Amino acid sequence: MTRIITLLLLAPISLFAQSETGGAPDVRPLFVNQDTLQVRIEAPLTTLLRERSDTEYLTGKLAYTDASGSEVTLDLELRARGRYRRQRDTCPFPPVRLNLKKKQVMGTEFAGEDKLKLVTHCRNGSDTYEQYVLKEYLAYKIFNAMTEYSFGARLFQVTWVDTERDGETRVRYGFVIEDDELLAERADAELIQVPMLRYEQLDAAQANLVAVYEYFIGNTDFSMVHGAKDDECCHNTAPLSVDGGAYLPVPYDFDFSGLVNARYAEPNPKLSISSVTRRLYRGLCEHNTSMDASLALFREKEPEIRQIVASVEGMDDKTRDWALGYIDGFYEDTADAKSVERNLLKKCLSRD
Repeated sequence: MTRIITLLLLAPISLFAQSETGGAPDVRPLFVNQDTLQVRIEAPLTTLLRERSDTEYLTGKLAYTDASGSEVTLDLELRARGRYRRQRDTCPFPPVRLNLKKKQVMGTEFAGEDKLKLVTHCRNGSDTYEQYVLKEYLAYKIFNAMTEYSFGARLFQVTWVDTERDGETRVRYGFVIEDDELLAERADAELIQVPMLRYEQLDAAQANLVAVYEYFIGNTDFSMVHGAKDDECCHNTAPLSVDGGAYLPVPYDFDFSGLVNARYAEPNPKLSISSVTRRLYRGLCEHNTSMDASLALFREKEPEIRQIVASVEGMDDKTRDWALGYIDGFYEDTADAKSVERNLLKKCLSRD
């Protein structure tokens, strides 16, 4: 099984949903298409921002213009979501959960979708925070280039309309993330819900690829075997199982990474770094046997990664240069055997 999974890691992301009849898969256009989708969301935003409930949905509308030039309007329920970014002091405008009607989205850009996480601009009127969104979107797209076992992401430019303030509007970039259950369905895998995992249950190739990727973006805010306090496994990682085999960790939530470098992001005080921009390898020592293959993939994908950075809509020149410079740091850290030994292999973790 591990050998088969290792080969699949090199496959491009293919975002399809299996048909309910078990026949040929149905295309899910929201994540197949790569262009930025212009959407309008009309909702009681004043209540959303005041209450910040992560259980009570509010009623609204979502509209976009399809390829024929016709406006499509969908019924929508939405609520605040998240933990850290839902706090008012962190993000006055919290991330949002969108809930669509399955039957209504048939034949639309949202066909096959139901519930979607929407990463928002966090603070109204702040270009800096909007650039954070674009860098986090970039992080998802880079991992898409590495493996099909990755969350799809689609960039939106959202016109937010507050129905409680005479249609007051603001236009900001955001992006939606593939639902974890639909990710599992697409990958022909099972989404695992357990209190915790053991390291020996992880697929070594995927776990090492994830660890190297987290080092690539400078992220330490994750665990492939433990959940955050009072949460099930795993922290900012979704474990999948293919045919009952070893678990495949799939990472998400990259706003605490050095690549994003958000003002509110701080490293875990238990770690030996003073800034999130300082890379620290958090991979398991016993997975070092997969290190050569992981790094070979990153070297192979370097031109594609740089092209992804160049292609993100809305990213200003300063942000783009920062992202490229940060990526340069990874390739310098892994330029030769001595660098890999110093920065990754010697920093690996033994089992808890």
